[in-house]
Amino acid sequence: MSDRNEAGDAETKAESSRQRTEKLLATDRFGPKACLREAESDAMNGSCHAAEANVHRPLGYHVKWTQKPKSVLVIKKFRDRTVTCCFKKLISWLHDEKNMSVYVESSVLDEEELADDQKFQKHCERLHTWIHGEDELKDKIDFIVCLGGDGTLLYASSLFPSSVPPLIGFHLGSLGFLTPFSFDSYDKTISSVIDGDARLTLRLRLHCLVKSDVAPRHRKQYFIQKRSESFSQAAPVVKQLTASKKEALVLNELVIDRGPSPYLSNLNVYLNDNLVTVVQGDGLIVATPTGSTAYSAAAGSSMVHPSVPAIILAPICPHSLSFRPILVPSGVSIKICVADDSRHTAWASFDGRNRQEIKQGDSILVTSSKWPLPCVTKGDHLTDWFRSLSECLNWNYRLRQKSLDDEASKESCLKVPEN
Repeated sequence: MSDRNEAGDAETKAESSRQRTEKLLATDRFGPKACLREAESDAMNGSCHAAEANVHRPLGYHVKWTQKPKSVLVIKKFRDRTVTCCFKKLISWLHDEKNMSVYVESSVLDEEELADDQKFQKHCERLHTWIHGEDELKDKIDFIVCLGGDGTLLYASSLFPSSVPPLIGFHLGSLGFLTPFSFDSYDKTISSVIDGDARLTLRLRLHCLVKSDVAPRHRKQYFIQKRSESFSQAAPVVKQLTASKKEALVLNELVIDRGPSPYLSNLNVYLNDNLVTVVQGDGLIVATPTGSTAYSAAAGSSMVHPSVPAIILAPICPHSLSFRPILVPSGVSIKICVADDSRHTAWASFDGRNRQEIKQGDSILVTSSKWPLPCVTKGDHLTDWFRSLSECLNWNYRLRQKSLDDEASKESCLKVPEN
């Protein structure tokens, strides 16, 4: 009977994983007015499985507007003179040529170069400002323009926990792996997006839920310290600790490391509630295909195209020669816990931000978000990705081996060296 129950539980978990996979990227709405239109070659191919509908398009998608876009969010790299000059040129063009409602972060207007420019003040007065953490951007923004590098794009992604409007990235930062467009042709690029003549790459994001608990030994220590107080006073604090939760959405990766501790990390890793391994080393990277070219690549993992529905698990300096990075289906749920017998706590960061301590008994549940990041591509999504690999990372760069076309080269290769 127990074998039958175990088989039934396994089938239930497999079915649950399959259902999660089919629901991934199920949305076709991005912001209040944008949706997806299939590329012509894909529309003619009717054999695509439903579960692959949004991730396996050879040419990706075109943006389609249900109404003409009227509002744009402009995110700029902070305190950069080159970016500020481009920002002023862009805002002036959006107001004068496109009559757009432009939203910017209120702190941007505090920059000296903008505050001291009297000619630009008429445009500052027309800007809609918002404060991060206080104002809601949902349903207000039709598309996003990023002026900066990859960090600027990551910040823009963090502003939208659910549906994200189409995003255009202009390369004005250091590396620019995720920002394919040059600002020199900003007017043509943005006009093509407004006209619906632009392709999109849907970049998977990960939803991270941090559950803080009090392990038995910590709970015991707590009550020893509070033995002079009544249980009625201590109970609410314990309830608050055991119920503590924090959510985060990452575009690149979740990193769990040993922090300042000299001891190995001991992290239990579960896939669909099944313990698959224990990480003993400096830590673990849980990365998206977008993040596979960042910290994950530096840790020795493979680089994965953003349209591949997968999650990367890459150990950081594991104390085992056989512990290699792996890819798992994007439909699985991943739970990472600090082992109860771990010598120290661990530390987690989300796209390099909001670093926090993870104690024994705490856990992080990672699942794929159903709200991807729709990035406008310069060409098709394959051409853009390989161009970024070559130009930004010098992927497979090597001096070309000389050919053996001329007879002199052939003779020199066949000549036996003298003793």
